[in-house]
Amino acid sequence: MKKLLCGTAMAVVAMTGTAWADAHAAPEGTSACLITKTDTNPFFVKMREGAEEKAAELGVELTSYAGQIDGDHESQVRAIETCIANGASGILITASDTAAIVDPVQQARDAGILVIALDTPLNPIDAADMTFATDNFVAGELIGQWAAATLGDAAADAKIAMLDLAISQPTVGVLRDQGFLQGFGIELGDPNRWGDEDDARIICNEVTAGNEEGGRTAMENCLAQDPDINVVYTINEPAAAGAYEALVAVGRENDVMIVSVDGGCPGVQNVADGVIGATSQQYPLLMASLGIEAIAQFAKDGTLPAPTEGKNFFDTGVALVTDQPAEGVESISVEEGQELCWG
Repeated sequence: MKKLLCGTAMAVVAMTGTAWADAHAAPEGTSACLITKTDTNPFFVKMREGAEEKAAELGVELTSYAGQIDGDHESQVRAIETCIANGASGILITASDTAAIVDPVQQARDAGILVIALDTPLNPIDAADMTFATDNFVAGELIGQWAAATLGDAAADAKIAMLDLAISQPTVGVLRDQGFLQGFGIELGDPNRWGDEDDARIICNEVTAGNEEGGRTAMENCLAQDPDINVVYTINEPAAAGAYEALVAVGRENDVMIVSVDGGCPGVQNVADGVIGATSQQYPLLMASLGIEAIAQFAKDGTLPAPTEGKNFFDTGVALVTDQPAEGVESISVEEGQELCWG
């Protein structure tokens, strides 16, 4: 995993510079829209930074849009409509509703606009022209494997709280949830949804909207169901921070394991501080910069980069960050994670 990450970083370094930018500059008039779930989550802030930097480098005119909250599908639809009306060359989107957005995306593609999904694959994935993303199932699997290995024999009697993103649907929230459960050794039901498993170790599935307040409320609800919960999976690090607050309120912060996904600087610091045991780090700046490069390349010669071998998307990499390595689970240190973090 670490080798893969380093290789990706080296490739990015190799692709930057004046000579490369001159050779790959977009044709005059190339424009792009970036549509994220929100404009406040540090993950999407870093994604926007990546898009802006690469757009300036390659001469792509960029306009950014975002939902008011995570799950604001209608704002994303209106953004697509605006991009179509403005004759954008390409759209980069992190979809709030991966299935419902398909028809508006198809309207954009019918208008000759290249549509690229970032981080969150559409449902179906080929509804977009291509996808740059973390393998979110693998991200969840890594923290599940780490949690099980760290607990050892006690994993057989774990009491697990699952703090998800939104009501189950085929999206990034489901991929991370299902990856965690498989990594922990729990048999999945339908891998395209969460909450249908019958393992007695799963105490609750609560939604968080991916923010701190939601994480706190979800954790409170789970503790009301079983105050002896000792493992907490969270969709992302803001939700993990909220869950920790709820645990502090009942004096359980030192005897509950929290694992998460994102790899933002605040989250990695929470690993250093012992709030989170381990987190899977992903790379939003890379997703967005590669997306802009793809739009510029497509505008220039009509070609797109190939997906990662064996996958139907371009995998931008993931690494487990912890200072408590577990045997058999590849990881990087908190110090290394801080060098690569965002936000």
